[in-house]
Amino acid sequence: MDESEDVHSLLLTNSSTLLIGGLQNHVIEIDLNTVQETQKYTVEVPGVTILRQSNRFFFCGHTTGKVSLRDLRTFAAEHEFDAYSGSLSDFDVHGNLLVTCGFSSRMNGLACDRFLKVYDLRMMRAITPLQVHVDPLFLRFIPTYTSRLAIISQTGQCQFCEPTGLANPADIFHVNTVGQLIMTFDVSASKQAMVFGDSEGCVHLWADSPEVTFNAYSRETDFALPCMVDTLPHLDWNQDLMPLSLIPVPLTSETLLSDWPAANSAPAPRRAPPVDPEILRTMKKVGFIGYAPNPRTKLRNQIPYRLKELDNEFDSFSQVPESPIGREEEPHLYMVAKKYRKVTIKYSKLGLEDFDFKHYNKTLFAGLEPHIPNAYCNCMIQVLYFLEPVRCLVQNHLCQKEFCLGCELGFLFHMLDLSRGDPCQGSNFLRAFRTIPEASALGLILADSDEATGKVNLGRLIQSWNRFILTQLHQETQEQEAPQAYRGVGSSSFGSSGDSVIGQLCSCEVENSSMCRCGKETVRVSSTLLFTLSYPESNDKTKDYEFAQILKRSICLEQNTQAWCENCEKYQPTVQTRNIRCLPDVLVINCEVNSSKEADFWKTQAEYAFKKTVMRKGGLEIPKSKEISLGEWKDLGNAEAGHSYTSIEELKNIWIPHSIRMKLTKNKELDVCNWNESNELSSSDDQDSTYTYDLMATVVHILDSRTGGSLVGHIKVGETYHQRKEGVTHQQWYLFNDFLIEPVDKCEAVQFDMSWKVPAILYYARRNLHAKYNLTIKNPIEASVLLAEASLARKQRKCHATFIPLMLNEMPQVGDLVGLDAEFVTLNEEEAELRSDGTKSTIKPSQMSVARITCVRGQGPNEGIPFIDDYISTQEQVVDYLTQYSGIKPGDLDAKISSKHLTTLKSTYLKLRFLIDVGVKFVGHGLQKDFRVINLMVPKDQVIDTVYLFHMPRKRMISLRFLAWYFLDLKIQGETHDSIEDARTALQLYRKYLELSKNATEPDDFRKVLKGLYEKGRKMDWKVPEQDSQSSPKNAAVFPAVLTL
Repeated sequence: MDESEDVHSLLLTNSSTLLIGGLQNHVIEIDLNTVQETQKYTVEVPGVTILRQSNRFFFCGHTTGKVSLRDLRTFAAEHEFDAYSGSLSDFDVHGNLLVTCGFSSRMNGLACDRFLKVYDLRMMRAITPLQVHVDPLFLRFIPTYTSRLAIISQTGQCQFCEPTGLANPADIFHVNTVGQLIMTFDVSASKQAMVFGDSEGCVHLWADSPEVTFNAYSRETDFALPCMVDTLPHLDWNQDLMPLSLIPVPLTSETLLSDWPAANSAPAPRRAPPVDPEILRTMKKVGFIGYAPNPRTKLRNQIPYRLKELDNEFDSFSQVPESPIGREEEPHLYMVAKKYRKVTIKYSKLGLEDFDFKHYNKTLFAGLEPHIPNAYCNCMIQVLYFLEPVRCLVQNHLCQKEFCLGCELGFLFHMLDLSRGDPCQGSNFLRAFRTIPEASALGLILADSDEATGKVNLGRLIQSWNRFILTQLHQETQEQEAPQAYRGVGSSSFGSSGDSVIGQLCSCEVENSSMCRCGKETVRVSSTLLFTLSYPESNDKTKDYEFAQILKRSICLEQNTQAWCENCEKYQPTVQTRNIRCLPDVLVINCEVNSSKEADFWKTQAEYAFKKTVMRKGGLEIPKSKEISLGEWKDLGNAEAGHSYTSIEELKNIWIPHSIRMKLTKNKELDVCNWNESNELSSSDDQDSTYTYDLMATVVHILDSRTGGSLVGHIKVGETYHQRKEGVTHQQWYLFNDFLIEPVDKCEAVQFDMSWKVPAILYYARRNLHAKYNLTIKNPIEASVLLAEASLARKQRKCHATFIPLMLNEMPQVGDLVGLDAEFVTLNEEEAELRSDGTKSTIKPSQMSVARITCVRGQGPNEGIPFIDDYISTQEQVVDYLTQYSGIKPGDLDAKISSKHLTTLKSTYLKLRFLIDVGVKFVGHGLQKDFRVINLMVPKDQVIDTVYLFHMPRKRMISLRFLAWYFLDLKIQGETHDSIEDARTALQLYRKYLELSKNATEPDDFRKVLKGLYEKGRKMDWKVPEQDSQSSPKNAAVFPAVLTL
């Protein structure tokens, strides 16, 4: 640049190119990477004071009042606007509008023009100017909701208006600069903040909200170092980071002392300095990449000169650790073991398809997905599933109620049975759960915000849920076990509590006695499905208790309370005692650890138990060293606890035993004691009145302040489950943490470190429990579910029928083809956040609900005619009907006004379950998502998905619309999607696939067809041509004309 002329304007055209203009007659382009001049463009009119850029032009504002438009590549002048007769002050460009402000020549001087000139860049001409009420010196577009203009005067007045509207004096604001003049003004890239610079050197920041988004990871500004030749600063040699380049060195042609000959020197790599601890502390990880704000503790590329000392430091272990362990600021990070932390699904563009669930679960058991509302109960669902009598009970159960937890639990357990390690989701079960009034009244239904913020006490919540689900299943399965078809008529007959398998398993007759001080005793008999632990008073908590003592105290509870006495005819202090008449087969215990007092009690008792276990019979103290001789460990193996452990850590934090023995004497007194797992009952014990219980599940509340906590379960998976899944016969404890499943040692199931792992629920099962119960499952879903049924819609008429139900002679057989398609509506929108690096992160996916399911005959004389076309009634609020993609309109799912064949989700679900159980093969496009939202587990050999039939590895998936046009010469999905049309098309595509595969003489012939498909798709940008003249490259025979319905 000419040093005699001022530079007035800069423009960053991309991340590495800069344009500089001024009072010279040229504009210079500079490459920021090399800091070299790359181009020099001559301008006809000197004095480029403002530079702007759009996607079409460079805009140059001149001191003469003109604005020239220049080509982006050649910088040649394309157009010119003569805006002001005096001089140009500022201009801005947005979309098709160019707005300028400046000065006009009046009476031999320059006057600020209050008319903004507005130009339409489409027609390249001026349109109506905009009159404003301030003296405009700066202007900027703020295109948030509309294309607003911010117009600023030098005295600090600020006006907002539309460029094509009228300016309103009410829209004027004032920037308080305390008498200083505004010298510069700009708007942030996010359009959330404006900044003003005044003549005093102050910066004024305005924003539309208190929390403004800025780029926290911007590149550091490199300021030019001032010339220090005249005044050299004092150099402190003790400072490692003092740049020696500050010492001025005269230019010389002689050899410098530092220029050692190559023979006397050897290159040595410079070790990378350790990462600043502040960066590690504030780092947020996205995958394997970490992001952190720059603490600005040193300049870029600075490194201390003491390299040898640094090497020593580098080799030692005195650095800040990469893992969070040991940082005092966040102690909770290392307390919670990794496998116990709350697991979350990382969503990508492909949704769940590329998420590696196998990383979290290497077993063949199925986990449960946690992203559904109220999925806090996942661990308890697993506990019930691995209780064999309950699993068989609910899978044999089927009733007519639309929302029955027993039915939905049976459907979910069936999915868990079919899964080979893939996670399932309890969306239909939880949907039914949300409709039950008792669940809402008990506070068991959480809002999304409650789960996210961690305000709920999950331990107390899951104990309430445990009581509720046992009661609910007991009531729903109390019907007599007489065979009854799903569509059978007649009222349900209820029997006694013994008729329910839940009642037989968990129910226990309890005798409650109230004794008034007048001597009047009142006895009433009731039944309970679980027991809640009752702890001693605070003054007794330092005493040593066995778990069996506390359990007996809780079952045979004695308490003093005020109660009505009929004899005294008033409320009197009474002593209430509880005794049990029989022993349950499954002992369900709510631990009720809801405060620090109960937690301290557990901690104290675990310490007592630890001391008793480790002390040898001779009363020897615990050795201080963790290493114990083999002989001592053999003695420990025979200690009171009855377990042989391999390390002293496995003995800590254990109070509850793996087995307990309960005996009901002839006087109906209860005797409870801790028992050894390996011990059997002696011959003297009465087998009917003495039960041995083995621990089969513990549910714990994980306290983690980062995530609000979570619930996990330890479950002892029995032999029958291992036999079905893995073909082996053994028992093993597993940790179930949503979709994370990991085998654990049995001692881990009973270890409770009360600082982060709090017990909530215990399940003890009687030994040899399975021998007492019928564990066969008879599929209750019969063929009658496919026959004709009435619609829920009041306005539906036969003339509107879109399908013909199956006749008895058309009942599907194994291997029959069924075309299937489903349409969905959105119940909850997706929750996502924009990361600092610009990538989108899905926090919670949108919650979809199935709205329409269509099944089409795949063979026979009526091939292509639907036999199911059900619209699913929903009681939940729909936020988006997705009409463009689903064809569902508001009102279609409302029984009062719908003209469609409306059914319940349960009714249609049973039809699909029957088809799956029969063994039909479903043909469709993108069935994986359909089955996922319907909440069905379909064996892979029963799914024929056309999206994969016509797919090449590592290439994009092709839409049904394009495949239909390319192979079948059909144009589908014109305005909206129709599931009947889509299901038929998928069947035709499958027929076409079989035809192409059959005609292929060489193995590569079909591959060549796919290559042609992908080449055509790329040429057409995967869009189907709208013109009727252009036919598809492939013509195929389609179905014969289907019958008119």
